[in-house]
Amino acid sequence: MKRLLLFTASLLMVSASIFAQSDYKEFIKERKALDKYNKEQRDQKASKDARKQAKILKKEGWKVPAGSLPLEKQLDRLYAMQYEVDENFFPKFIKGEAQSVGGNYDAAKMQAVNLAKIELAGNISTEVAALVESKVANKQLEANEAVSTTESVMGAKNIIAQSIGQTIVGLEVYRELNNKNKEVRIVILYNATMAKAAAKKAIKEDLEQKGDKLVEQLDQMLGF
Repeated sequence: MKRLLLFTASLLMVSASIFAQSDYKEFIKERKALDKYNKEQRDQKASKDARKQAKILKKEGWKVPAGSLPLEKQLDRLYAMQYEVDENFFPKFIKGEAQSVGGNYDAAKMQAVNLAKIELAGNISTEVAALVESKVANKQLEANEAVSTTESVMGAKNIIAQSIGQTIVGLEVYRELNNKNKEVRIVILYNATMAKAAAKKAIKEDLEQKGDKLVEQLDQMLGF
């Protein structure tokens, strides 16, 4: 898995350089290579890694709630979804995770889900901010326009969190603490296309409140 992460990181660094050079064909070639490699590694190692991680979590006292998939299956599915890409070879899902403690399971789970959504909203903001920066590198956006848009992105996390629809639960586990409280750990995933739509809505609302004329160029600026 470490080898996979190092390979992925190196290709992403190359991709950033490709964006700066506006060499889209070469970028797609690199993304195809990454996608092929990820699929091969996923098929060969995901189950093995899932079993290994499941053993670690079980030793730490984590269990799955009644009626849920076995821990190994949950982890196997989670790993697979994290490596899925869309037709443009960008991540198909954005992830958020959190854990929380409560006097009972339902209370702890509700809090964990809410915290995971806040983290998810932050990750969506980061993804969109990176997209804005790439457009500056490609001279598709002026620096001052990028600053204004990025400020709106990063300042609209709460609006984005509220706009998030149905998420996919990638992992749901819990453990009982010494004081009998329940600790719940949740990992959620959200479709990247829907995530960008939520971000665009939040950015538009923020720009409109500021009276910023950039709202008229929003679709063209973000490109989705």
